[in-house]
Amino acid sequence: MSALNNFATHIFSSTSKKSLQELRKTQTLSINFSPPFTVQNLPKAPSRISLVCPINAVTEDREAETSQEVEKKESNGTEIEEKIKKSLLSILLDKDRFFNAAIVLGAGTLAITKLLTIDHEYWHGWTLYEILRYAPEHNWIAYEEALKANPVLAKMAISGIVYSVGDWIAQCYEGKPLLEFDRTRMFRSGLVGFSLHGSLSHYYYQFCEALFPSNDWWVVPAKVAFDQTIWAAIWNSIYFVVLGFLRLESTANIFGELRTTFWPMLTAGWKLWPFAHLITYGVIPLEQRLLWVDCVELVWVTILSTYSNEKSEARISEESSEAKSDSSSSKLPED
Repeated sequence: MSALNNFATHIFSSTSKKSLQELRKTQTLSINFSPPFTVQNLPKAPSRISLVCPINAVTEDREAETSQEVEKKESNGTEIEEKIKKSLLSILLDKDRFFNAAIVLGAGTLAITKLLTIDHEYWHGWTLYEILRYAPEHNWIAYEEALKANPVLAKMAISGIVYSVGDWIAQCYEGKPLLEFDRTRMFRSGLVGFSLHGSLSHYYYQFCEALFPSNDWWVVPAKVAFDQTIWAAIWNSIYFVVLGFLRLESTANIFGELRTTFWPMLTAGWKLWPFAHLITYGVIPLEQRLLWVDCVELVWVTILSTYSNEKSEARISEESSEAKSDSSSSKLPED
């Protein structure tokens, strides 16, 4: 029995060794002879995944682009809001621009309301067309009544307004922004127009009519010549000298600048006033002449103000540069 058992175990072990060797051979053969993993050998089911993945990628890209566009729009909107807020804050913080804007808005509103509400006591049942139709005529009637009641004061008010607006136009012409004008300079020019031009012009036109009482054809050219020599020289000098005193300048500087600008200012007026005064002395009645002249003065005050302030500003800049050079030269020996 023991011999049979030994024989059986020997056969079982030999067979098991053979089976293990055959399994290893089959494994090695299956690894070595298995076909390579290529795209052609893939099954049909994964092809759906390969089609779905690009679609998902495209939709994700589009969603990212739309989100970027939304973010850009939101950022642009916030930037615009910030710019508007900054501009409003700059206007509020800049006191000069704020006060200038308040002056312009207040004066313009007052003037427009006064002109449009001339007939406010008779508006019962009036239409807007009737208000706008009768407003110019009734404003003219009110102006004539003011001339009859107090002609000097009415002409002074008109000249003051014209000289203020003319200086503002001059500042804008010189390159200053619309709401960054010099208030004190505009006030000085308006003060000269109100206190001197309106009253002196009123008496001058009466004197000119008394000087040339005839109605002959040569009277109009004679009045124009007298106006553009004697009166123009007198008024230009008055305007220039009074503005200099209002700027607190010395008399030497004022009259020195007057000598240099007298002839250019006079000849500049000859390019404008002879043609305007042909209408002044030939067509316009005596009481209405200053109103016509003040309308033309909007152009002339621009020239006068530019001449006057250019010289003073140039002199101030020269004095400041000389002071700086003197201070720098005085510091050099110490160094």
